[in-house]
Amino acid sequence: MKIDSIDHIELYVEDAEGTAGRLCDSFGFAVAGRGGPDTGLHGCRTILLRQREITLLVTEALDPAHRAAAYVRRHGDGVAVIGLAVDDARAAFATALERGAEPVSPPEESGPEGARVTFASVTGFGDVEHRFASREASYAPFAPGIIDETGYTGDAATLLQAVDHVAVCVPAGELAETIRRYQQVFGFDQIFEERIVVGSQAMDSKVVQSSSGNVTFTILEPDTTRAPGQIDEFVRSHDGAGVQHLAFLTTDIAAAVRTCAERGVRFLTTPAAYYDALPGRLGGADLPVDTLRELNVLADRDPFGEMLQIFTESTHPRRTLFWELIERRGAQTFGSNNIKALYEAVERRQAVDQPAGP
Repeated sequence: MKIDSIDHIELYVEDAEGTAGRLCDSFGFAVAGRGGPDTGLHGCRTILLRQREITLLVTEALDPAHRAAAYVRRHGDGVAVIGLAVDDARAAFATALERGAEPVSPPEESGPEGARVTFASVTGFGDVEHRFASREASYAPFAPGIIDETGYTGDAATLLQAVDHVAVCVPAGELAETIRRYQQVFGFDQIFEERIVVGSQAMDSKVVQSSSGNVTFTILEPDTTRAPGQIDEFVRSHDGAGVQHLAFLTTDIAAAVRTCAERGVRFLTTPAAYYDALPGRLGGADLPVDTLRELNVLADRDPFGEMLQIFTESTHPRRTLFWELIERRGAQTFGSNNIKALYEAVERRQAVDQPAGP
């Protein structure tokens, strides 16, 4: 099985129009199509959003028996489907089942000969499924005969380029098995691991990646022998394993942060001490430290180069799903110091959000 890239991400939400509108207004996505009962979708309506190499589906259930309705009842709005681009969705589906995956949706084709699109889904983690997608032609519509497209052609002024990685939280004790499944079923390789300790709390993190290098999952597990922390809180509030954040790749993080902030996006803040120590830790950053400090952008290095990243505050009612912007200036891995900084920033945000005591 050769997984080429992330074909699309589908969010199940309570209000598709509202969620799609916020993604367009905040991050520059554009509506590229719509689907519903009138286009051949059953029990739901969906809005297709695009930006460069990023394709999002925002889906709202119309029938309480639809999978989106069950997902939202249990988890609230969130990432429910991660589409994986493959050469042959039928073959990938059969291989995944042979390797132990559970089926969700059998292969289905749409579109005319020469431009057919095939989808087939299997279980991933928690209630998130992986939908294999193969297309006979690169110019084929997303789902011909199912979603009516608007003729979106892209915008040279877009902020975001691609999905860099997906961060996943799993309950304590499930990390090793989740990594094993991605290696065994999907052919991923483990490329990174780390233990993060912040005060009395701790978590373990491992990263798996497709052989193409284009699909990356960072998987996080809380250490329940230590004090409860944000990963424990995510698992509790989300009611099980799920996507904590999506990381969007940008080629100019300073411009992207400024533009998103002007549009109302709120980002996590970082203490001044982080930036005071940055020159000594990095030996100088590509962006001036004063600019990093002004924008609350984190910086780190690996043997290949530098990475710059920032995380939004969660606007989810359960304080679960949020977003990341990341710029890679050669860096190929994940900044150890930035993971700890994110952990601490989320802890500070959660402390602010806690209701006052009696």
